[in-house]
Amino acid sequence: MAAYDESEQRTGFFTMIEEHLPLPFETKVLGVDVTVERIDLTEAGEIVTKCRRGHERQSIPILDLPLPKPPPAGSELIEAYRYWARAIGCPKPETRKDKNRSTSEGG
Repeated sequence: MAAYDESEQRTGFFTMIEEHLPLPFETKVLGVDVTVERIDLTEAGEIVTKCRRGHERQSIPILDLPLPKPPPAGSELIEAYRYWARAIGCPKPETRKDKNRSTSEGG
């Protein structure tokens, strides 16, 4: 598959993850059990997971998603995407969270 820019490369990762990661699977987010139901590509070009706990649902960027132990089949594609994202300079998850927090706090 030819991918000429970051957007096309990200879409390629999304397609491979979507095709090869068996869903749903269980993991823990902030110590709470959640079910990862699907993977989505946002209009902003971010790969996110759609997670559920009971009736509550939340999108979590795949770069931030803790993987269960043992990780599900296909999770090596998530690790490859994380490696690629670091190589192109995507901020680390904690950097994004800090940036979002300062924005929401008016700072």
